[in-house]
Amino acid sequence: MPGGGQRQVPDGWILVPPGDPALTRRIKAGGPCWVVQEKRGRRTFSRGIWVERDRVEAIRQALEAERAHPGYARKQAAAAKRRDQKQVAYVDEFATAVRRFLDFPLQYHDIAEQLVQRVTAHATPVGSGTVARTERIPVHRRAESAVIAWLRHHTTAYDHMAIARVKGRRREVRRMLAERSRELLDAYRQGRADEVVNCPLRRALNQPLPSPEGERSANG
Repeated sequence: MPGGGQRQVPDGWILVPPGDPALTRRIKAGGPCWVVQEKRGRRTFSRGIWVERDRVEAIRQALEAERAHPGYARKQAAAAKRRDQKQVAYVDEFATAVRRFLDFPLQYHDIAEQLVQRVTAHATPVGSGTVARTERIPVHRRAESAVIAWLRHHTTAYDHMAIARVKGRRREVRRMLAERSRELLDAYRQGRADEVVNCPLRRALNQPLPSPEGERSANG
């Protein structure tokens, strides 16, 4: 809602839930409306749009007419194919960026490929909300951030830490853990990983793959 906080909903307005992007776009473009959002941590979730009932019905009827046209299904199928092709290409590009960031020597090739697969599978799905889905930074930086985030969740005690709710404390902890992760990666890059006692990366990669839902819940 404009300005945030609570507002008195005008008479004749209804809450349109999220889920139909075309309807949402036309509502926002066609006149007054109130967007309802909920912020959880660093992520913002849509909870719908308040808008005049008559306008919603008119937009819905227009959309239904368009979607009933024989050419609509063909256009949607073509668009879906283009999106799938773009996603496949991006997954390959991102995996290559992760591989280059790791830069493990040949002796650790298998471990590097396992890590590339784990990080890429977690970070690249559309709607995952991970750093890999942002276009604000170059892909090589997305890859670096995604690797460090994966290591934080899978090779450290971060997910079970009791972190004081003091401004800057969580950022400080994440910075400290990132440094440990970089030291671990450097041991592999320098061919010294066999000297690491009870290597946390090897332990993590030996764990069974989590469900997609479990992986996505560990974002950040």
